[in-house]
Amino acid sequence: MAPTPLSIDVPSSYETINLTHIKLSHHPAGAPTATPVIVVTLNRPEKYNAFTPQMADSLEHAFRMIHLDPRVKVAVLTGAGKMFCAGSDLDVGFGDGKGRAVDFRDIGGRVTIAMHRCQKPTIVALQGSAVGVGMTMTLPAAVRICHEKSKYGFVFTRRGLTIESCASYFLPRLLGFSRAMYLISTGAVFPPSPQHFGDLFAEVLPEAAQVLPRALELAQDMAVNVSPLASTMSRALMWEGPDSPEAAHLLESRVFHHMTGQPDYKEGVASFLQKRPPIFNTNVHDNGPSDYPWWDEVHIDRELRASKEPSKL
Repeated sequence: MAPTPLSIDVPSSYETINLTHIKLSHHPAGAPTATPVIVVTLNRPEKYNAFTPQMADSLEHAFRMIHLDPRVKVAVLTGAGKMFCAGSDLDVGFGDGKGRAVDFRDIGGRVTIAMHRCQKPTIVALQGSAVGVGMTMTLPAAVRICHEKSKYGFVFTRRGLTIESCASYFLPRLLGFSRAMYLISTGAVFPPSPQHFGDLFAEVLPEAAQVLPRALELAQDMAVNVSPLASTMSRALMWEGPDSPEAAHLLESRVFHHMTGQPDYKEGVASFLQKRPPIFNTNVHDNGPSDYPWWDEVHIDRELRASKEPSKL
């Protein structure tokens, strides 16, 4: 049986939405309606932004709205206060292991799936330290920027737990199995050096106050100069690509051929030759290849669908 469609309201303004334990804002802040860059802030600074089921619900909802909103091009995820995320709130816990395992969905995994399926890239601005789910939730992001004096780690095995948030899929693909095994097996925290994290962090900045402004600068550049359709297709080719170079060549060729017939290709070339910013207006729903998605999607819940009219929130 096909999943039951789930309707999501796309708001006129993200800044009028009240979601538990997170804050949504425009860039620039105070803009009356949605901007190309939306900032998602973990907002429990008094608890070091410790992760809760309510925060997971809010993040999942936020990324689903951003996914469906054609006005939004890039999401920036950051934290309020000195720490990005202290991991799960241990005062809340994870349950008692009772009930059917087949019915359980880890809350961090719900968030990473929402971020991964969001057709808008996410830049994570880790302005402070992060451990546990505070790290694993960032793995589907396109870019991670952090603070060189903060510490980061996957501490699950030191709490008697296994990794979650789809980290068994993302982490070895991002770091390689050797580094991923070391980080998971030790459960230790480290400064963001390439020795331990390889290229997981695209940029490491000397001051915490530099992290979010740099993420916003990069997000604004991407929102103006990058085709959303080309970006979505390129990321899908990497995450959902075949296992052999020959099969990758066939798939890439098919998608590339499709892209050469789209308005963004013509606009990208024209804007470059005319030395002006591009105006990209395509999206996956209207301009994607007929076989997109070309992989077999596994549904963890009901199908997502936008409501017909923008919300007045």
